[in-house]
Amino acid sequence: MDSLRHSIEKLIPNYQELARYALWFVASGALIVSVSLSQVFNLVPCTFCWWERVLMFPLAFIATVGILRKDNNFVYYLFPMSILGAVVSLYHSLLQWGIIKESVLDCSLSGAVSCAKPEIMWLGFITIPFMVFVCFIAITVLGWLALPNTSRKK
Repeated sequence: MDSLRHSIEKLIPNYQELARYALWFVASGALIVSVSLSQVFNLVPCTFCWWERVLMFPLAFIATVGILRKDNNFVYYLFPMSILGAVVSLYHSLLQWGIIKESVLDCSLSGAVSCAKPEIMWLGFITIPFMVFVCFIAITVLGWLALPNTSRKK
């Protein structure tokens, strides 16, 4: 893995700083889009959507504080939430695609909205939970790229 980071460093010398800003951009964009979907477009979030929000929203704030304080280690705090968020949103995507049946894990806690019914379906597979899954994966990968390089000799 260090050889991959070394190759990236040859191409883009300041890739770690760029990765931190890209991570912030993805997390902040996901926060803004999520709030817009419910407040502007009046889409009611289901139970899994709420869990995905609980895991996504703090990432934007942690990234903002980490960047403002110039703390390069803030990415370590993002990994548990981004990985867990990727798992939850992947499960939710599989549920909406019909690969997993709703009876596997009951989603009737909210009662108002079914987690298995997609509000948006583009190209037959792009749903809101799938877009959230892509964001969580992007945040995880960008976080890995933004990690301070401790193996390099100074």
